[in-house]
Amino acid sequence: MRQSINSKRIAIVAVVIFLLFWLIGWYWSLSPDTFDIRKRLEQNSSVENPTNIAGYTLTTTMIDVSETLLNKPGGYLSNDVIPPSVFLDNMPAWEFGALEMVRDLALSMRKDFSRSQSQSIENPYLTKAHPKFNMDHKSWALPSSESSYAEGIELLKKYRDELANTRNSDSQFYTRADNLREWLKQVEKRLGSYSQRLSASVGSARINTDLAGDANAKQSTPSINQRVVQTSWWKLDNNFYEARGATWALLHFLKAVEIEFNDVLEDKNALVSLQQIIRELEATQQSVFSPMILNGSGFGMLANHSLVMANYISRANAALIEISELLNQG
Repeated sequence: MRQSINSKRIAIVAVVIFLLFWLIGWYWSLSPDTFDIRKRLEQNSSVENPTNIAGYTLTTTMIDVSETLLNKPGGYLSNDVIPPSVFLDNMPAWEFGALEMVRDLALSMRKDFSRSQSQSIENPYLTKAHPKFNMDHKSWALPSSESSYAEGIELLKKYRDELANTRNSDSQFYTRADNLREWLKQVEKRLGSYSQRLSASVGSARINTDLAGDANAKQSTPSINQRVVQTSWWKLDNNFYEARGATWALLHFLKAVEIEFNDVLEDKNALVSLQQIIRELEATQQSVFSPMILNGSGFGMLANHSLVMANYISRANAALIEISELLNQG
């Protein structure tokens, strides 16, 4: 009799723990909402007219995006090794996508935006901040991913403070068309990769175009002329949420670029194109009402969330290529 009662108690405790873990995991897996950049600047800025200081808006947005990775519900989950976060994969994939965009921007901040010419000296804060964001995103031992990223954020704040200091001319941010174009070229490749991976949710035969456009081009090892590409069923949701995290971060960065480079974009007649890209990226952040990422065929009965995401990203990428060409014109 006692054994029966103890077994029931153990079963009830197990069910309660399971439900508790499930609820926590569901809450922690909710993607952060987008935020208004101008309102954040007004609320948190300690300087007057922050949008008039070159680089202040984009640096602040980069800081806010990075802090969201660390301070959202559940904190940073990618390197957790205990339940329930160890069983989650959608949010860690989302975090990695956003982190990749932060890393790309950190690189461009270091080698392009903060430098006037190729022979100019790198900013010391950005030189230190860039590798901090390149820490392995799954590192939980000392140093942990969170501590490294937090150090990078503090270095960005010091760089931002110097931008606002009119007495200090060592730290600069240059809103030049060529600087912006260099970063956008990185973003193009990143979005192109996401588009291809998402489209592979439906198996398709692809012709090898690696050497197209150059008759004398070579590659290290031979590859077949045609192959069937299809994403594993187990990786569909990871690819989707990684792309969703990347587009979430990029959406905020481009909104900051719209403010920072407004004069440059208007001069190149590219402002409208940027605003269209922002609309496409906003569409990638719509609520997903399905309890799981569906993988219906292209014209089948069920939806294919990956193809829908790939469509928005491809259109945004096409417009990015157009902007790059406009910025390259005199």
